[in-house]
Amino acid sequence: MREIKEPTSKFIKVRCPKCKNEQIVFGKSSTRISCLVCGKQVAEPTGGKTKIKARILEVLE
Repeated sequence: MREIKEPTSKFIKVRCPKCKNEQIVFGKSSTRISCLVCGKQVAEPTGGKTKIKARILEVLE
């Protein structure tokens, strides 16, 4: 029987520093992520884990 590995990526709930909107982003995104309300950039890709530019509220599994 083969063992299935758990994924190492997670979803992260962040709060925009400009308008305080809360949204969920992927922990290993490959594109820039902007706030859905005001458009301020809250995360950017680095080739691996995403660099978060907002306050992290919760890490979802």
